[in-house]
Amino acid sequence: MIEDDFFYDALTRNIRVRVRPVYLDDQSEPSEDHYVWAYEVEIENEGGESVQLQDRYWRITDAFGRVQEVRGDGVVGEQPVIEPGECFEYTSGAPLPTPSGIMSGTYGMLSGAGERFDVAIPAFSLDSPHDFKSVN
Repeated sequence: MIEDDFFYDALTRNIRVRVRPVYLDDQSEPSEDHYVWAYEVEIENEGGESVQLQDRYWRITDAFGRVQEVRGDGVVGEQPVIEPGECFEYTSGAPLPTPSGIMSGTYGMLSGAGERFDVAIPAFSLDSPHDFKSVN
């Protein structure tokens, strides 16, 4: 479970998504306009039926307003089934050419009854210590 008090949170159809971004100074090269973040994600099923995470959609916006969209099957190579009361956690990462940005998106879910629906990933800010004026 994400233990830090500072995280972003969204609830859609009893599926709670929490995200905590972390700037990775050791993987970033500000002098080369290369900034890297990890983000920890927790997906909790607060509902009464199992769901399966089928796919993901990310919208990544850098400090200049340039948008990159990413779509794919599952997350980190998995399409987990999340039972009622259970959580699925994973960590991934994102590089940007600017010292700040914002990410948001959706997870495509399949209910135990076979219904497809989207779950919101909360918009979260990517801010490095090298950014003196954040746009987020």
